[in-house]
Amino acid sequence: MDLKYGIGLLVILIIIIAVYTFGTGSNYEKIEIAGSTSVQPVAEKLAAKYMEEHPNVRIDVMGGGSGLGIRSVSQGIIDIGTSSKQLKTAEKQGLNEYPIGSEGIVMAVNLENPVGNLTKSQLKDIFSGNITNWKEVGGPDAKIDLVVREEGSGTRSAFEDLVMNKTKVKADAIVQTSTESIKVAVKQDPNAIGYISLAHMTSDVKAVTIDGVAPSIETVKDGSYKLQRPFLFLTNGEPEGQVKEFIDWCLGPEGQEIVKDEKIVPVN
Repeated sequence: MDLKYGIGLLVILIIIIAVYTFGTGSNYEKIEIAGSTSVQPVAEKLAAKYMEEHPNVRIDVMGGGSGLGIRSVSQGIIDIGTSSKQLKTAEKQGLNEYPIGSEGIVMAVNLENPVGNLTKSQLKDIFSGNITNWKEVGGPDAKIDLVVREEGSGTRSAFEDLVMNKTKVKADAIVQTSTESIKVAVKQDPNAIGYISLAHMTSDVKAVTIDGVAPSIETVKDGSYKLQRPFLFLTNGEPEGQVKEFIDWCLGPEGQEIVKDEKIVPVN
């Protein structure tokens, strides 16, 4: 993620929390959550149901990317950071990790694209620039337009770990700052390919099978679909009070059922 962009998001996050904290005057117990835009939808569903059952608790869920979530919880700005990537050793300092589920990363192409399957090797060659035309993988004679997430995105980190194996993504890839914006870009460009969360997959783009395996809850769960990553809640040290109770609830039967309903493989 660009440094200025990341700092800007962090400043906005601090302002939002400060305005809310000092401007409401309510007696709510507040939990602030921020981070991965892939985790955000399920975190919002979990928060909504928990607040319904615990009217004395107010939970605010924001995005910003996994990198922002990790930094913000490390600095004590928020209560729970969210990440859709495995943390590096340096990022783990002082943090507790709570996996709430795991999810597939879908390689999405335009509905008009006839290519239906790619191997992991072909994916690496496409995103590194060794393959630049769709005809090289059985498609039309057209330049491949790459759509990727910004630096610091958990989806990008997971994709690069799973597919690129330290090989750099082609420099002219189009950078988007959310899963939804990647989907929009792919929908509008017949020659585009990008990666999105399985939970965000809709009928207006096409999912490519990887090594002959389609992305689904079942193939993520049984391990046959190899492009998958964890959804993590992060706290700075051991959680206490309502933060601990909320995390415990998310990992319990009711929370895990919501996770499953959001097309994410539950951990329990």
